[in-house]
Amino acid sequence: MKLLLKDILNMAEARFTREGCLTPRLDAELLFCHMLKKDKSWLFLHYGDELDDKICEEYFRLVDIRAGGMPLQYITGSQEFMGLPFRVNEKVLIPRQDTEILVEKALEILKARKETRGGFRILDLCCGSGAIAVSLAYYLKKAKRKAAVLGSDISSDALEVAKENARINGVDRQIRFVEGDLFGPFPKNRKDRGRKQFDMIVCNPPYIPTGVLPTLMREVREHEPLLALDGGEDGLDFYRRILEEAWRYLVEEGVLLLEIGYDQGITVPLLAEEAGAYGPVEIIKDLAGKDRVAVIKRNENADRSNVKR
Repeated sequence: MKLLLKDILNMAEARFTREGCLTPRLDAELLFCHMLKKDKSWLFLHYGDELDDKICEEYFRLVDIRAGGMPLQYITGSQEFMGLPFRVNEKVLIPRQDTEILVEKALEILKARKETRGGFRILDLCCGSGAIAVSLAYYLKKAKRKAAVLGSDISSDALEVAKENARINGVDRQIRFVEGDLFGPFPKNRKDRGRKQFDMIVCNPPYIPTGVLPTLMREVREHEPLLALDGGEDGLDFYRRILEEAWRYLVEEGVLLLEIGYDQGITVPLLAEEAGAYGPVEIIKDLAGKDRVAVIKRNENADRSNVKR
């Protein structure tokens, strides 16, 4: 007996529901579209179609992989972010909608500022798939604002993904990628300031407390890179390191934007205050009303005398 398209979609949806997938119907449909290289509109016209046995076999093979915990985005190799296509694999975190809040705020700040000579200079630390760096470069270019974006990551595998995403989105000439641990690739001068100075530094660092990692959803803890998730015992290790150094690499009116965990809206501003080099911190909430982004301006009087060493 031949199976209809609507039948196998229903079967996949039921399987994904049993396995605890958050969006079982959507996953069933997107997986089928990926397999046949069709868009979702095609499904609505073909729900009653009888399917070839080989198509059913291949589809159920993919369903088994997804039901086993592999994120849909790693199966399809793609994820949309800021309306742009991104390639993803298990070497990088899957870009999430929450991070779009950071990109939107960064664009808002930059578009309101007078363009610096030669264009804005932007650094994306822990760039991963390049989602933030590529999106900023793309939309600033679209707005006819010049910008030189630098993305850095400790993972060479992640940087290969980021470079591909820059090419896919046509901004590979606006972005350069370097390998290294946070500010490690960027030397300082004799005044203990970065030789490279940036108008803006952005970062979505690892911020999950180590003890919380085993409690994450299976598809996250078993498939996404722990290197990009583990923020240390209290989840704040990377914020401490970034805040200690970032002011040295920012121009006088430079801005640091950090994605934060929903429960870090008080602790991150306190860390910035302790560092002694920043002004008051603005916390931006996400669409769910949770703290999501810290906007931290460099104190124009920051120098070695008032900075915690």
